[in-house]
Amino acid sequence: MTNELILILTLLVEYSAVVVCYRLLGKHGLYMWIALATIAANIEVLILVRAFGMEMTLGNILFASTFLVTDIVSEIYGKEDSKRAVRIGIATSLCFVVISSSWLLYTPSSGDFAMPAIRTVFSHTPRLMAASLAVYIIVQFFDVWLYHKWWGFTEKRFHDRDSFLWLRNNGSTLVSQLLNTVLYPLFAFAGTYPAGTLVSIMISSYVIFIVTSLADTPFVYLCRRISRRQTSAEQTAESEA
Repeated sequence: MTNELILILTLLVEYSAVVVCYRLLGKHGLYMWIALATIAANIEVLILVRAFGMEMTLGNILFASTFLVTDIVSEIYGKEDSKRAVRIGIATSLCFVVISSSWLLYTPSSGDFAMPAIRTVFSHTPRLMAASLAVYIIVQFFDVWLYHKWWGFTEKRFHDRDSFLWLRNNGSTLVSQLLNTVLYPLFAFAGTYPAGTLVSIMISSYVIFIVTSLADTPFVYLCRRISRRQTSAEQTAESEA
């Protein structure tokens, strides 16, 4: 299976998983996904692959899924709950960097086989997590702010609060991801990769983020539809009772 096909399947599976988490667990399922994605993305980003003719780090799709989650939460529950989702991601990252760093303090026994690999992966974790956390705080709060700015603009301009979901979704995420694309490679990999590789990572990452941002719009619509169906069913049940 080619890298390109794996990436496409990964996008479909992970975005669908967000919808399933929401359908089964509601808002708490979305918060759960934020926690899972922030940990996994910061491990996955260590892997450098070549796909679609570009060099790229993995983790882009998982990170993009956190923007999908905050947009869904913004759309259904509002700005404050969306900010709470971002704070959950921050707390998760902080806890994970402390826990994973503590593993490196142990002296392995003579029969250990895992510690060399653990050290290879997680010795980079503090820097990556610090970079990720700094960028995550900046970009995610900016995304939430911009989402509601777009919403306020379209509601005021067209006197319609429901319409233009596609505009506030893509208008916030595409700009936020551009900011993320520039900041994260600089914070995380400056001095690790040559300048040419960093530029390649930035370009390839934003190309991926353009695709992932445009692709997440149907999933936001789907979750909003699920929410309204659930609300309607609850209201019907209450009226019948």
